[in-house]
Amino acid sequence: MSKIAFDRLSFLVVDDNLHMRRLVRSLLHGFGSRQVYEAEDGAAGLEGVESYNPDILITDWAMPIFDGLELVQMIRNPDSCSNAYIPIVMLTGHSEKEKVIQARNYGVTEFLCKPISAKSLYDRIFNIVMNPRPYIKTAGFFGPDRRRFDNPNYAGIERRATKEVGNEAQDDIDKMFG
Repeated sequence: MSKIAFDRLSFLVVDDNLHMRRLVRSLLHGFGSRQVYEAEDGAAGLEGVESYNPDILITDWAMPIFDGLELVQMIRNPDSCSNAYIPIVMLTGHSEKEKVIQARNYGVTEFLCKPISAKSLYDRIFNIVMNPRPYIKTAGFFGPDRRRFDNPNYAGIERRATKEVGNEAQDDIDKMFG
């Protein structure tokens, strides 16, 4: 199994619960990360994304000022956010299927339900780093491709054929779709 160089990754943990922020920070430190920033609400989280330019954002759903979905929506606007391509892990107690789908539709990269374990957090980060999804833009969506695998038999109105990605992954995407 491949290892992730956590010492090269920076994280921003956004949660209104101090204990949850500290728990996630401790887990990330245990994995080897040394750059873990914290924010206590959605507004501070948006400022943190712009100020710290973290590699991965981990956010709660229910928070004051604006919630995790509103934060994701603001980040996934490439016209107003300089870090619109940041991978986002939604870490929440809201585990209903509708909530998972809603988070995905807003541009969340990975979804993780509370209570968490070190393994489940590591697995989500591993997936983000080792299996990055291309970013796409359609009339009503910008973010990581909602489908993990291309299905050539799918012919729906939102096929999402228009793909946009960050510079670092453009060559790989050109090979896959070019």
